[in-house]
Amino acid sequence: MSAINLVAVVGPTGSGKSELGLQLAEKIIASGGRAEVINSDSMQFYRGMNIGTAKLSEEERRGIKHHMIDVLEIRDESTAAEYQQQVRPIIEQLQSQSITPILVGGSMLYIAAALNTFEFPERDAELRQQLEVELETHGSHAMHRRIAGLDPIAASRIDPENSRRVVRALEILLLTGEPFSAALPDETESWQPVLEIGLNSDRAHLVDRLAKRVEDMWSQGLVAEAESLIEAGIREGKTSSRAIGYAQALSQLDGLISEQEAIAQTTQLTQRYARRQMSWFRRDERINWFDYQQPDLMAAVSQLVSDRAPHLLGE
Repeated sequence: MSAINLVAVVGPTGSGKSELGLQLAEKIIASGGRAEVINSDSMQFYRGMNIGTAKLSEEERRGIKHHMIDVLEIRDESTAAEYQQQVRPIIEQLQSQSITPILVGGSMLYIAAALNTFEFPERDAELRQQLEVELETHGSHAMHRRIAGLDPIAASRIDPENSRRVVRALEILLLTGEPFSAALPDETESWQPVLEIGLNSDRAHLVDRLAKRVEDMWSQGLVAEAESLIEAGIREGKTSSRAIGYAQALSQLDGLISEQEAIAQTTQLTQRYARRQMSWFRRDERINWFDYQQPDLMAAVSQLVSDRAPHLLGE
């Protein structure tokens, strides 16, 4: 079995992945090695989207180099297929320099794209345009029902509110004639050996933690940040405009909902997203789970690395 030279820190939003990724990088460096972080949170790709994505500032990164942060403009579309093409060369380049890549984030399909051995079907511009028209005419829920008729497994994994993923799944189904879920097998096969570390805790604690996090984002100026991105094109961005928190902040700015309603909606959507993340991650048997509340978290994670990939710690 090949040595493990890739680490991934995954889990639901708000579980402390960014901090653990930093601590793990610092542990490797303190042991005489080298480590850098690769972001796998799809909304942290966007320049200017900082508060609502809990993006670490340059100072908060504590001198650890981060990749795949602030790489897209607000109007750009982000896809897991493009991420796969971008991130794998970064991983291989770091490894060729004896630097341990630590993938950190919670965007499920993007993490799967980086770690698993599946390929994305090509796009068809004409079909995509037809589906975009269908989306505008009938809505994402009607299209989701169409997916359910063709591929119930894929439908169960896709939020009907996520119109971008609904359109892409239907595009793949119609292009290939094969189930979209075939590209997301339950039996995961690793692109290369990886040590996956998962963070989670009891549901009630995470629910409260996420509610507090959303309130903090509003007090830190999320609405002003969203307003500052209007000129840059956040309303037109297919990906960025649908980001949880930003969509609600824009509705608040437009007078469609109150601040209280915007916070409540964002909290509900964030908590629902965390449930979907855990539903996805639980299928990955490679993940070694830790409770983010345990006081000896870093010691426990270090022991896992020592047991599974001792060379990363100079052992």
